[in-house]
Amino acid sequence: MDGPGIIGFVVIGLIAGYVADRLHETGRGLFSHLVVGIIGALIGGIVASAIGVPPPAGFVANLVVATLGAIFFLYAMRKLGGIRRN
Repeated sequence: MDGPGIIGFVVIGLIAGYVADRLHETGRGLFSHLVVGIIGALIGGIVASAIGVPPPAGFVANLVVATLGAIFFLYAMRKLGGIRRN
């Protein structure tokens, strides 16, 4: 199996969501971090492939793409009025 696997995907999602949450200061919980990180990984992967970046290989590369996607997701949600700072 290529990629991080399901456990790696969850760990990457948690870390990416946590980092994005700390930057945007939303103050959400662990489940929220996981959801934001997973959505961020999807967004990051789509954007990366759209601009011609090859799929990330390795834990750190996947974490960077997921974190950037999660940061973008929270930024977009804030601009759309979906979240506020605590």
